[in-house]
Amino acid sequence: MGNQQGSFLTAIDIGSAKTCAFMAEFTEAGLRYRGHGIAESRGSRKGVIVELDKAVASIQKAVEAAEDVAGAPVEHAIIGIGGAHIRGVNTHGGISLGTRPHEIGRDEIKQAVERARAIPLPADREILHLLPQEFILDEQAGIHDPLGMMAARLEVRVHMVTAATSATQNVITAVNKAGVHVDDTVFEPLAAADSVLRSDERELGVCLADIGAGSTELIIFQQGAVAWTGVIPVGGDHFTSDLSVGLCTPLSEAEKIKKIFGNAIVTLIPEGNEVEVPSVGDRPSRLMPQRLIAEILEPRARELFEMMRDTLRQSGMFDMCIAGMVLTGGASRLPGIFDVAESVLRRSVRLSWPAPLAKMPSTLSEPEFATVLGMANYGHRARIARGQQEDRWGTRLKALLVGKGA
Repeated sequence: MGNQQGSFLTAIDIGSAKTCAFMAEFTEAGLRYRGHGIAESRGSRKGVIVELDKAVASIQKAVEAAEDVAGAPVEHAIIGIGGAHIRGVNTHGGISLGTRPHEIGRDEIKQAVERARAIPLPADREILHLLPQEFILDEQAGIHDPLGMMAARLEVRVHMVTAATSATQNVITAVNKAGVHVDDTVFEPLAAADSVLRSDERELGVCLADIGAGSTELIIFQQGAVAWTGVIPVGGDHFTSDLSVGLCTPLSEAEKIKKIFGNAIVTLIPEGNEVEVPSVGDRPSRLMPQRLIAEILEPRARELFEMMRDTLRQSGMFDMCIAGMVLTGGASRLPGIFDVAESVLRRSVRLSWPAPLAKMPSTLSEPEFATVLGMANYGHRARIARGQQEDRWGTRLKALLVGKGA
């Protein structure tokens, strides 16, 4: 345990399509890749464990593969939490320090944050993150770090990310049953943002859309802090399901067809192109127009970005995305999806690839690994924060540095 705890960090991303265990080593120069393992996800759907034993087996397979590459055991890990059960809310609280200005210490900051988090939550929900947006000293807003400053009143605006307690605990239970202790949990797009967003985008205002297999998770940054989070219940599996039904082919074959021949823009497919499509049962395969595949995928892609646009407008966040949209996640690799996003959202859009770690295989520098790489960065930042400032904000402010990262 000492070696793993002291110099190694493991992140586990349990998605609807794949489970990935990623191991990195702490060095003086930063994180260095040590190993990874990937297994097909079974027993989980849309961020929720639906069959515990199958989920545990997938986690064990991914972890064992990572251990083989790294030559070290996985005993502790950071895990990602996502899915439609996630809720985000902005809240505000503060404390009076007296009639005269008083020096602000760590205890005062913690008290102000505790006031901000003291809002009623349903019994079945728990707080994943408290992400400070800004501090306000005697009505002076826009302060990021009030420690040591003078004020008679300290207030804080916070973005609170909550999750269904049962959904979170079931993911933790699955990882524990796989023989790994869970050190921390992180909202998946918050982690992905750390590996794909640029500091100028965070300052100006940007929306990251992590398009996974089961859902699309959104996070908006403005002035370097998290302004809003949300989830759209549409992901890559919905595209695959549409193809399976529309082409009358098994889901596994529909997934292959989507990856090899799929496109979200019909007019980008040359007329006359044909694709061999396996049938269900013992029926023979058929030759079908490749354009038919795009005719099935394009409406679903438009629906996804229309839902995203409408959700952001209803929340009052759409106009905050001055730097546009950033797409990541495995389903963002569908050809043509970039064009559909720009057409529907009327914003600048870019596809993102995560920044690699030292010694890391180039095959991991792909959108589908943005979350697990971001979790490794998250764990690294948390370790630095604890070492330098002895958990300065307390455990309930565990993602502050991630929210400010470059």
